[in-house]
Amino acid sequence: MPGTRLKFSPMTLLFAALGGGILLFIVAPIAGMFLHCSAAGLVDTASEAEVRESIFLTLWTSMAATLFFAIAAIPFAWLLARKSFPGAWLVNGVVNIPLVIPHSAAGIAVLGVISRETLLGRSAEAVGLSFVSSPLGIMAAMAFVSLPLLIGSARDGFAAVPVRLEKAALVLGASPIRVFFTVSLPLARRAIVSGLVMMWARGMSEFGAVVIIAYRPMITPILIYERFGAFGLKYARPVAAIFVGICLIVLIVIRLLCRERKNAQR
Repeated sequence: MPGTRLKFSPMTLLFAALGGGILLFIVAPIAGMFLHCSAAGLVDTASEAEVRESIFLTLWTSMAATLFFAIAAIPFAWLLARKSFPGAWLVNGVVNIPLVIPHSAAGIAVLGVISRETLLGRSAEAVGLSFVSSPLGIMAAMAFVSLPLLIGSARDGFAAVPVRLEKAALVLGASPIRVFFTVSLPLARRAIVSGLVMMWARGMSEFGAVVIIAYRPMITPILIYERFGAFGLKYARPVAAIFVGICLIVLIVIRLLCRERKNAQR
């Protein structure tokens, strides 16, 4: 109604103040990083071949790892959401292990499986591939630390799909695989897309596990660390600002595309 004023209780104002503090804590460091970089410095840094190659490597390896492991992770998430079996609680716990162990330790663990001395490493070399110091190793490290985000989000999405809809499709004669692709997957797509984006973004930001397996070729988080250690904050900050800016742009584009698709379906 005209003239009506919104009323806020003391609790609402308190929570808003707390939320504002959290937002400030997130935004202030990022804004400060950009404010301390000159336009000329950003252009000069972006013109360096090492920086461009590093950013491109980080983007495509994280995306490739996300899409490759999603082929198995999404059906696995449906299984965890829909089926009860002995030890299900243990399986769910194992899935989350990469989230709680130090990432340098994760790198050591993954290296112990893909190094040249292991069966997998020797098999890869037999066909001309290598995991250590290669994009394949980078992808393995990224996937190991970020897979729980995709599996958890997809599992929750499938769990939210009404079971009666799947049963109705089965009663009407649809095969289980058709029900999965035409009922379960479409209804859980928002959670799955969210999980894919989180896995991709988490993979891009990984440092500890990747540096153990592949210091070179150098992904951007390692490049930032190397420049900080060798030349100081002045030379590391522009690389960080460019990389963060690209990540933010990509995430904003994804959010806008998801929003447009959601509006188109209404």
